[in-house]
Amino acid sequence: MLAESFERIHRSNLVNMGVLPLQFKDAETAATHKLIGREHFDIIGVGSSLAPRGDVAVRATADDGSTHELTAVARIDTPEELIAFRNGGILPYVLRQLVRR
Repeated sequence: MLAESFERIHRSNLVNMGVLPLQFKDAETAATHKLIGREHFDIIGVGSSLAPRGDVAVRATADDGSTHELTAVARIDTPEELIAFRNGGILPYVLRQLVRR
């Protein structure tokens, strides 16, 4: 999900469900990137390099096939959230921990 901002609880819920919340960089908006909301988004090169509040490359592809690349901020704010996200969310993470005991 790419947004201009997140309410604390909404951002937290996304991470806990295994959804990567992405936020536009400061002073950037959908309008400054000429995005209309119909684009298909690809997150480029996110893997082991994903870090709390780290930059993420995003490619937006319009209906006509044209592309626009931008940098967004991963709104995973803590190392603990990153662990939960990498496990597909908080529930799968907790279940894996319980099974290991």
